[in-house]
Amino acid sequence: METRVSSVTKEVIIGGERPAVLIGERINPTGKKKLAAALQVGDLELVRKEALAQVQAGADILDVNVGAAGVDEVALLPQAVQAVMEVVDVPLCIDSSSPKALEAALKVYQGKPLINSVTGEERSLEGVLPLVEEYGAAVIGLTMDGEGIPQDPDRRVDIARKIVERAEALCIPRENLVIDCLALMVGTDSKAGLVTLEAIRKVKAELGVNLTLGASNISFGLPDRDLFNCAFLAIAIAAGVNCPIVDVAKVRPTVLATDLVLGRDQYAMRYIKAYRQRQER
Repeated sequence: METRVSSVTKEVIIGGERPAVLIGERINPTGKKKLAAALQVGDLELVRKEALAQVQAGADILDVNVGAAGVDEVALLPQAVQAVMEVVDVPLCIDSSSPKALEAALKVYQGKPLINSVTGEERSLEGVLPLVEEYGAAVIGLTMDGEGIPQDPDRRVDIARKIVERAEALCIPRENLVIDCLALMVGTDSKAGLVTLEAIRKVKAELGVNLTLGASNISFGLPDRDLFNCAFLAIAIAAGVNCPIVDVAKVRPTVLATDLVLGRDQYAMRYIKAYRQRQER
């Protein structure tokens, strides 16, 4: 199962026995006051800087989200996508819960993007999947619906199956679907990580799709979050996640080490190259 996304000049392939693909998460105003303030006045300079920094850190794909209070996403999301395309050549993950904003951004995107995201809720399925089909995009499916995020891993698998079936009914190939089994805070529920990992394993085994994960959600409210995120991410990749959404600069060494352990880095070439690059800085 290979999911292909592209920019004008670069294609990224997710899946198989390939190394993990890293989706940079930092162009998202959630919890970032400076970025939110800039987006509220239409200033995209920080967006451009974040794009460049993430690619330099090793991001393979960049998530682009402008959902801050007071922002007109329909107007600003395509502008942000255009701004990022002007400074980096990696494929983009267009991130919005608004189908209108997604479509506005899809109209200006050059290549095959990843859309973030669709859920199992009817309104989302009906609003987003037709855009995926029309624009030939790939899409992230979140294992949640109108009742929220299930605490039972089997219910998350059921939602993933529903998204896959609805997509295939629109002739969207399964390889264009990437499922996110959703990480929740272990600070409030010590079993939350285990539920997510079990859902990942079951989705992989039963549906065969590629999987993403917003890994840092697991550590909200905990000290030394980077340490915890890296530990969880390594386990999640071993369970089946192959294109996590992460702060690339903080987690890439862990991901490269995990790929090496899993036999996805012949002669440790990628691991050694990245080590030497870090030593030169």
